[in-house]
Amino acid sequence: MGTWHDYLKSNGTPPEWPYPIKFGEETELEADVCILGGGIAGCWAAISAARNGAKVILMEKADVRRSGAGGPGCDHWCNVPGNPCSRVDPDTWAIEEMKAGGDFSNGIGIQIQCREDWDTLQEMELMGGKIRDDKDEFLGVEGRDDKTKLMFSPRYSAGAGLGLPKGYGEPDFNPPEKRNNMVIRIWGSTFKPALKKECKRLGVNVLDRVMATSLLNENGKQGSRIVGATGINTRTGEFVIVKAKAVIISAGGSGNPWFMDMEHGGYSSMYSRNNSSDGTAMAWRAGAKLTMMEASSPYRIATGLKHKWYTGGGDASYENIPMVDSNGKILPYATQGWQDGGAMFSDGPKMRAGIQSGEYELPFYADFAGIDPKESNATWNLMLNEESTTKIMVKTMTEGGFDYKRDQIMNYNMMEFGGSQQYREPGRGGLMVDWDLKTNLDGLYAAGTATFQPGDHSYAAATGRYAGRKAAAYAKSIDAGKVCRDQIDKEKERVLAPTKRDGGIEWKELHNGLSRVMQYYVSEFKSERTLDLALEEIDRIEKYAVPRLYALDPHKLMRSLEDLSLIEQAKIMIQAMKERKLSNPKLSLTRVDYPENNEEEMKYYLALSQVDGKTVFERIPTRYWGNMKENYEAHNPDYTGVYRDEK
Repeated sequence: MGTWHDYLKSNGTPPEWPYPIKFGEETELEADVCILGGGIAGCWAAISAARNGAKVILMEKADVRRSGAGGPGCDHWCNVPGNPCSRVDPDTWAIEEMKAGGDFSNGIGIQIQCREDWDTLQEMELMGGKIRDDKDEFLGVEGRDDKTKLMFSPRYSAGAGLGLPKGYGEPDFNPPEKRNNMVIRIWGSTFKPALKKECKRLGVNVLDRVMATSLLNENGKQGSRIVGATGINTRTGEFVIVKAKAVIISAGGSGNPWFMDMEHGGYSSMYSRNNSSDGTAMAWRAGAKLTMMEASSPYRIATGLKHKWYTGGGDASYENIPMVDSNGKILPYATQGWQDGGAMFSDGPKMRAGIQSGEYELPFYADFAGIDPKESNATWNLMLNEESTTKIMVKTMTEGGFDYKRDQIMNYNMMEFGGSQQYREPGRGGLMVDWDLKTNLDGLYAAGTATFQPGDHSYAAATGRYAGRKAAAYAKSIDAGKVCRDQIDKEKERVLAPTKRDGGIEWKELHNGLSRVMQYYVSEFKSERTLDLALEEIDRIEKYAVPRLYALDPHKLMRSLEDLSLIEQAKIMIQAMKERKLSNPKLSLTRVDYPENNEEEMKYYLALSQVDGKTVFERIPTRYWGNMKENYEAHNPDYTGVYRDEK
């Protein structure tokens, strides 16, 4: 396969769109449970709902086989205290993890993860996912349990959280006989294909290349029960209508309205452009409650303006690899290894001072060759080879001659763009949920990064599995609701509007305009004036730019609709920032017109929703979920553990 330039030289013109165009045509489907987003959470939700007797539709704008942040792979299965080698019981660990997550963590999601994570992983193994060193490729590696052949990670081995744990540096710190054994190294690249295969085996109607665009309220009234969803085929442009008794949003959470120029300035390589706030925007329009939308922070990693996150050590998959300077001096970087309890963060100011004084000389290196080859082999050929964004790095560097037994990898810390307050990321806001992972709207559930303050890959899997069975139970208890044709027609008109123009502005220009507004007015220092200016500028974009947005094919239509979701998200975030009249580092919120913290206000989540098209705010106490163990058990009296197909 040649380059795009080669194609144009050979053929003279760009290729025609290879699929039949069906703008305006409709497909109507029915299900008990409809799932929006086919990543890790969505696949698990579909499988769980189907196993509980529901007729399921799974809608995904890419191909379910590799879609989502965890589609290419994963190296860690975190917070799995139910495993046979764990030294902490699930309920105790859930409390520790919640505390480590801070005042605004999601105790419901964490409790579900800790109680059901091991069951979920065992089911993954039964479906064909690889979770053990069953071929004895990593004999002798520290953390390998020879009886179960599970490979334990140093992460959380001495305590919850990613900072240096209590007791670090003391004699006999983190000995093997006291380690928590809370995180398992896995072969995550095997997971997503197995999940799609199981979906198909169970009869799930998998709608690949269909982007969800809206939720349908009963009788078309905002805030009423959810009775279905709409979507657009990203290859043909056909409009899809799904009537369902229950809907689960498992699409990626908040996209990033601060970033722009995907080819050069660099979008986040931590999440793809597909993670574009679609679920957040459609839930908002339907009347669902969101929270934590006021939070944002400078983007630390993977901006594209700096070298790839996982290049050169000092990152999450480089466990046990020491960092050295140009003279081979070991640096005070956390190795994320057994010696520092898996800690991920290092002392940046100390490193900077050491460079300035001449104590440490740039560039720095990940010293693969400086440790036991068995350990570097595990890091290179298991961790980095299974993490979703680094498999290609391992392949490319190995083909280029890299030998983990002999070589080092240059680290780019302290040598390039270090991030700025203008390049930010949303603070993991999302849908508020109860102990059934149900939102405030009947019939609407959330899982994975659609929930507020979500966790990682295993959180997505466990909460997806949980939401699937809860939604299936709800669907059994209720009759189908009535969709509103007028609501469908208005959504269809909105979705197809860019296809009815043959000129104007394209999606990249619109995204760039929004990004500039966010960088100028919604960066480090915020005030009522700057936030109002941001809303004024976004209003101009909606009045003068959006009506000129055009898309000549279904793929560009998808990107255009993503832009509209990002605009909606930006407005939600700014409204929440205006409502929080305080400054507090826990929210990474600095209001120069309200420089003081408000301790009373910080006792509450700020929830916001739309009622009759107007934004309504509500304060909900942190820890609103009550006793985590008791409430989990009260809502799951019939939970049976690992599903085993009797057929």
